[in-house]
Amino acid sequence: MTPTIPAQTSAQTDTLVAKLWNYCNVLRDNGLSTIEYVEQLSYLLFLKMADEIASDPFTEADAKAVVPPGYDWKSLAAKRGLDLEVHYRNVLTELAQNPGTTLGTIFAKSQNRITEPALLEKLVVDLIGKEDWTIQGTDLKGDAYEGLLAKGAEDTKTGAGQYFTPRALIDAMVDVMQPRPDDTVTDPACGTGGFLISAHSYIRQHHMQDLSREQRLALGSGKIWGNELVTGTARLAAMNMLLHGIGDADGPSLITVGDALADKPGDHASLVLANPPFGKKSAITVIGTDGKAEREDISYEREDFRATTTNKQLNFLQHIMSLTEMNGRAAVVLPDNVLFEGGAGEKVRRRLLDEFDLHTILRLPTGIFYAGGVKANVLFFEKKPPRGGGQPNTTTLWVYDFRTAKHFTLKQHPLRRADLDEFVEAYRPGRPRSERVETDDERFKSFTYDELIARDKVNLDITWMKDPALEDADSLLPPEVIAQEIVEDLQAALSEFAAIAEALGGEVTADTDEIQPTEAADPQSS
Repeated sequence: MTPTIPAQTSAQTDTLVAKLWNYCNVLRDNGLSTIEYVEQLSYLLFLKMADEIASDPFTEADAKAVVPPGYDWKSLAAKRGLDLEVHYRNVLTELAQNPGTTLGTIFAKSQNRITEPALLEKLVVDLIGKEDWTIQGTDLKGDAYEGLLAKGAEDTKTGAGQYFTPRALIDAMVDVMQPRPDDTVTDPACGTGGFLISAHSYIRQHHMQDLSREQRLALGSGKIWGNELVTGTARLAAMNMLLHGIGDADGPSLITVGDALADKPGDHASLVLANPPFGKKSAITVIGTDGKAEREDISYEREDFRATTTNKQLNFLQHIMSLTEMNGRAAVVLPDNVLFEGGAGEKVRRRLLDEFDLHTILRLPTGIFYAGGVKANVLFFEKKPPRGGGQPNTTTLWVYDFRTAKHFTLKQHPLRRADLDEFVEAYRPGRPRSERVETDDERFKSFTYDELIARDKVNLDITWMKDPALEDADSLLPPEVIAQEIVEDLQAALSEFAAIAEALGGEVTADTDEIQPTEAADPQSS
């Protein structure tokens, strides 16, 4: 069960998020996109929070200043007008000078896009500068910043949501995986760092009282790390982690920037948590040991892969299978096509069942992701040594259907952590899986290895429940929910047809990755 957040703390966080979003409105009027104004606000907010941390009388005496003097918030607050703008540009340039450090990652390639000195002065002096952002402690300031990222993700028109996984889903996944202090935790497609922050928070809450000071410091300085392809998103992740007390400003960056699929993992992790980017199209083919090559502009070889494919999700799944250390565990969000696609998909699934213990699949409903047209699942598996005698490591797969008769929308009926309580209870984290039982509502069912391997193409997209709304006229959903689900189904179908066309060597003219849903209007919005 996830801990209950005190109502006062939650309200304080909501208030800070609302203030931050109002500042974004100021920047939006200056012609910036969602990603741009969240990023621009992040620079200033980070400098202000870092200044408050350095000024905190309760900060440990040997703690280093996050930002060097002369380039900190105080240096900005002392200037006005054009002098402020010129100095701010110098600050961004200077703080990007140490690549490989957390500070260098945060300010890498940073640019001031607030072109009006008066607007910059208003943000520094009148808005951000007048608030005490960290006075309530690390969790509050970090949660407020993550709330800002979530608000930015709601703008589906700009695609900002592709970097953000709903926190309710993240927390439920972390709760069943139960990260431990001795775990090494990673996310190879970390977006804004949600999984890493939730894992760190879980360890702090459940184990911190048993750790020495040295163990606590080690927890935030290398045992948790991530990778992100997009520089701007990696910046937000590094900032998010630092504001949650993970890492050091002048220490090695815990967020690396680059293509996670380009190379075989150097470091392995005992716990991998990930939601790889959705979308079928890729300009890169990863050539596995089967030696097959498909027509693409760029390719690279991975001898640790067994299947060659342009499917990004299948390649990420193969990467995570390599990234997980022996006896390690993983929880990965993947779209339906990974469960039923033939060819390379079947080859990867057979390997997953034989060489790993794929013990649980959570079938997710539509309407919970900011990127539309996605039907997804969470795969939970463990890496095991060979059992000998040709025996598979997977003996029983449990599937929890959280999709049938579940209806969510991003605004009117968003997914909450409490909605996943029954799944967490059925999973029985920390207890032997032999104690699991099928639930009375038939949402949780088990399937043997023999049953799975006998399915056509080892199809793991298993369904058995019927939606009562489709059979009972009295239980019809509101029209806006039905319309939204039709949009989601059409988008998912279009993505699958596009994948089939690409697999057959055809060209897809519409970029299905960029199609966004239109949510029913909120009757309370203006």
